[in-house]
Amino acid sequence: MPRVLSMVLAGGEGKRLLPLTLDRAKPAVPFGGHYRLIDFALSNLANAGFLRVVVLTQYKSHSLDLHISRTWRLSTLLGNYVTTVPAQMRRGPWWFSGSADAIYQNLNIVGDERPDYILVFGADHIYRMDPSQMLAQHIESGAAATVAAIGVPAAEAHGFGIVEPGRGTLIDRFVEKPHDPLALAAGRTHLYASMGNYIFNASALVDALREDAQDSNSRHDMGGDIVPRFVGSGDAHFYDFSHNEVRGCTGVERGYWRDVGTLDSYFDASMDLVSVQPAFNLYNMDWPIFTSPPQFPPAKFVFEDAGRAGQAFDSIVSAGAIISGGTVRHSIISPCVKVEQGALVEDSVIMDNVRIGEGAVVRRAIIDKNVTVAPGVRVGTEPELDASHFTISARGVVVIGKGEKVVV
Repeated sequence: MPRVLSMVLAGGEGKRLLPLTLDRAKPAVPFGGHYRLIDFALSNLANAGFLRVVVLTQYKSHSLDLHISRTWRLSTLLGNYVTTVPAQMRRGPWWFSGSADAIYQNLNIVGDERPDYILVFGADHIYRMDPSQMLAQHIESGAAATVAAIGVPAAEAHGFGIVEPGRGTLIDRFVEKPHDPLALAAGRTHLYASMGNYIFNASALVDALREDAQDSNSRHDMGGDIVPRFVGSGDAHFYDFSHNEVRGCTGVERGYWRDVGTLDSYFDASMDLVSVQPAFNLYNMDWPIFTSPPQFPPAKFVFEDAGRAGQAFDSIVSAGAIISGGTVRHSIISPCVKVEQGALVEDSVIMDNVRIGEGAVVRRAIIDKNVTVAPGVRVGTEPELDASHFTISARGVVVIGKGEKVVV
């Protein structure tokens, strides 16, 4: 068996997810009740048997470090591990200047592990993938670098690195975040977008990183600088994600991948979880998403009186939550949330330890941890009033930061 090292890039600031990233790294943002964003990438690696994993961190990493140390404990007896590696300034007194520089500054890990192949995965996407199938293609193709790619509408391709296929799986051209993707598409409705997941021959990646480090014009970015180096030398191939087979995935979920880089994409991915036939099924036990379950009692629904029945429809309700005479529709209720008598929560993501007061209304909102919504308050119903107090996404989702007391 080839020796594989996985490196998960978890050092980004996540500015477009503010205020959710005000005091936490983007990969540590809660998702789906009691998961963190990083759990999805790590679960894919673990389910596929890739059990030597380093997570490269940088900004506001405390909660991320804590989550991984408490959750992702593998058997050291067998040499398996998931461990965080902070910016250590091994190359001088500076932070990581890009995703490629993050790996370059930690080449000592590669030297210690001596892998044949290096998997470089992002930490903040929602998807199921068996990366062993991508590795098999990488080895068979003889490529030095393989980029996981997914079809996206050409009109939406400006936010991605775009793969232009050549012969077979060879990459003929790679364009990072094109300004005019419709011109690039030349009449096609879809383009191949990079998923931010790569596989490299270890020696080839080390050489490319060292060359890139000496290039004063480089941004030291994996997608913007390293991949084009391999494309230019004819050594880069792509892996079509639509060919990936994952145990237990239905036709609805096949090929599902979401980059939750903005508040609206985070909200949309959250809403994908709660329908009767969800676009992404958390309940697939053949390819589970792992996390550390909170030690709380089961969720409780109380009262069946007229006008104050505790009830939830098309929703995820986590452990420790109490729906106390309130109503929840098409929402995610995280651990230890309490929804009081007569309160209504619709189309919303409510994070840990939030209290929704009696008679309050919350619609199309993301509410971070430890927030109190006072009795009778309405959130998401009056756009001008909401905008004067809270963050509003591009599509009008109200976002309330950690620990706020909402009284108006």
